[in-house]
Amino acid sequence: MTSNGVRPSGREGQTFAGQSLLVRYANFVKLPHTVFALPFALLGVVAASWRYPVTWRLVGLVVLAFTAARFVAMGFNRIADRDLDAKNPRTRARELPAGKLTLGQAWGAVIVAAALFLWAAHELNPLCFRLAPLALAWVTAYSYTKRFTHWSHLWLGMSLAIAPAGGYLAVAGVWSEPAWLLFVIAAAVACWVAGFDVFYALQDETFDRVFGLRSAVVRLGAAGSIFFARTLHGLAILALVGFGLGAGLGWPYFAGVVLGAGIIAWEHQLVKPGDLSRLDAAFFNANGLVSIVVFLGALVDRML
Repeated sequence: MTSNGVRPSGREGQTFAGQSLLVRYANFVKLPHTVFALPFALLGVVAASWRYPVTWRLVGLVVLAFTAARFVAMGFNRIADRDLDAKNPRTRARELPAGKLTLGQAWGAVIVAAALFLWAAHELNPLCFRLAPLALAWVTAYSYTKRFTHWSHLWLGMSLAIAPAGGYLAVAGVWSEPAWLLFVIAAAVACWVAGFDVFYALQDETFDRVFGLRSAVVRLGAAGSIFFARTLHGLAILALVGFGLGAGLGWPYFAGVVLGAGIIAWEHQLVKPGDLSRLDAAFFNANGLVSIVVFLGALVDRML
């Protein structure tokens, strides 16, 4: 462990033990991190279900589309960053730099995932299919943002913000009414994701400075970055409230938002400048719970 409490090598958090090809692919894209934004994609489905019918096949296609798009984004990121990952003590055990997957295997999986995403979008409706290539272009372009901007966290946030809008469009096939509704929930997810990605970037402050990479942590320092993350998370909570009001959701949804806000507050108690020993709990446990409780609040409200 480093003085900050960061594990410098070995298996990363939120990965599976084992050497099978399936396990290596799951670790390649950190499959457990799907829990971050998939509930928000399903939140979009729930919001649209007030006006449009929902079938289990449609829900299955939404889950497939989201999972495939996330595989493309993460897999492409690992490919783009493989040389940097090999130099970073925290990431050199990842599948590509460690030789657990070949570059050909990585590209093959990304291409298959992209094809699955496009197929699922085609099966959903014409609007989703037209927007699908733009979504893939946006999420893959994120991999290069640390080369030219300190605000890559916001780009990542906007990448995952596609999830709730995509879930809604998958059901409705048209934009929301009122039109601002999807922009508000997208803003909520973008700020939430960007905030916890700033936390994640704290681990690599020294590495990023040495290798000329950019991030909010490099620009603002640890203390300033934590304040920036706190601001983003405050905006996310406000946007979640605005979405609930605009969508006409009831008390179960707002109870979920309040609980989510409490979890975020707890997350900020875990991460301190110079002490990242509890970062895994803050990054994965807390944020996984936030998306789940907000979604469950909306689902219970819809069922009632």
